[in-house]
Amino acid sequence: MKRRDFAKNIALASGAIGISSVTIACDDPKSNIEEAIKPPSKVNKELSEAMYKRALDITKQKVRGGEKESFFKKPFIDAAFSPNIFLWDTCFMCCFAKYHLDELPVYQALDNFYDRMEADGYICREYRQNGEPLWSKSHPVSINPPLLAFAETEIFKVSKDIYRIKRIYPILKKNFQFHVDTYMMEDNLFYGDTLGMGMDNIPRAPRDWEPTEGNGMTHHELGEKLSAMNASGETKLNTFISEYVNTKQGLWNKQARLVDFSAQMAMFSLQLKAMAETIGISEDLAAYDTFHAKVSKAINDKCWNESDSFYYDLGFDKQVVRRHIGMYWTLLGKCVPEEKLEKFLSHLTNPDEFDRTMPLPALSAADPDFVGWGDYWLGGVWAPTSYMVLRGLSAYGKDDLAKSIANKTYTNVAKVFEATGTFWENYAPDLVSYGMPAKKDFCGWTALFPIAMYNEYIKE
Repeated sequence: MKRRDFAKNIALASGAIGISSVTIACDDPKSNIEEAIKPPSKVNKELSEAMYKRALDITKQKVRGGEKESFFKKPFIDAAFSPNIFLWDTCFMCCFAKYHLDELPVYQALDNFYDRMEADGYICREYRQNGEPLWSKSHPVSINPPLLAFAETEIFKVSKDIYRIKRIYPILKKNFQFHVDTYMMEDNLFYGDTLGMGMDNIPRAPRDWEPTEGNGMTHHELGEKLSAMNASGETKLNTFISEYVNTKQGLWNKQARLVDFSAQMAMFSLQLKAMAETIGISEDLAAYDTFHAKVSKAINDKCWNESDSFYYDLGFDKQVVRRHIGMYWTLLGKCVPEEKLEKFLSHLTNPDEFDRTMPLPALSAADPDFVGWGDYWLGGVWAPTSYMVLRGLSAYGKDDLAKSIANKTYTNVAKVFEATGTFWENYAPDLVSYGMPAKKDFCGWTALFPIAMYNEYIKE
């Protein structure tokens, strides 16, 4: 079935097992949130079990590594997006694979990156089949969100493997310091690259910003140009890598400060502190506290907009008024003061922003570039960022809201699963449909929905 026909056939305002969007008109953000929490819909047990089994089966089918591999000789879970390995995909896969450590080679997937770490702590976000880094270390496109400690923390909650923490703590500490030394600026905030930070085409620059140098293209336009070339795939890829730095996204980095990256580093420090406490390295604790305090203060002093009750990235030291889901990393980073919390969370329950037919689009529907059928990160709903928001809500004790959002999300994923028999790279925010475009049989981080979300927010 063609994507357009599929979306037409299954798009529903509400359904037999769905929850319709809640329209809220109330000045009190706390009341907004309370009104949005409705009794959960039910996906029947048989369907939940079928989804869980299918997600686990797909993940097992895509385990790779062994003698047939040219470089990666040990089995590991893989996103199976290409023959390369991807850091932030792997980190989020660990968040559901932690429930099946006896069946899924989780640790080796992380060790593949640790084994490539350079002396200064640098770990590339993507490695080729031969173990070589894909991206140049000289540009921030070469790193992903710093989530290795997040992945290890999630696994430890299940495994309780202190020996693992003792082994990887020095590695993570060195990687943390690399990010601090390389990407932390004098204002205690972090800069990065749009593509490198994982949300490929999320709009971060001001809408009227045009670079004065470069090739004038977006990275998608560069990709389209190269796809029309009469050249080998390897030549096209290498040309993309070399030319990306001259695209609009590739030139938007040091003049900006990123809330999500900064909050992820705040979270990283908390996770390293917890690891240090677990294995008795008390001399490191004060430094993590100091780091967290100054990054959190910088985020709130520079990036919080009181009139909008939202955090914004900076560009040329001014707030860039683009509301994207990455701002909610401030929850897991424990950066949101209590007096800001309810107002900040109210955007999640606003049907004109993040409470769409499928909750938690990458870009707020209030943004002029929002796309209702997805268009990747211009509106698509993604398992990793949805899971991040839920875990962030739980970190602040907002479990009822987290469960409400999870139920609505899970219900829509179940409907698409019934219609297609599989899981997708991302989902459409304004249709009960997969996103357009979206890779199918993606488990991959999308198994977060039927496995991690189910275990942590749906299962009774």
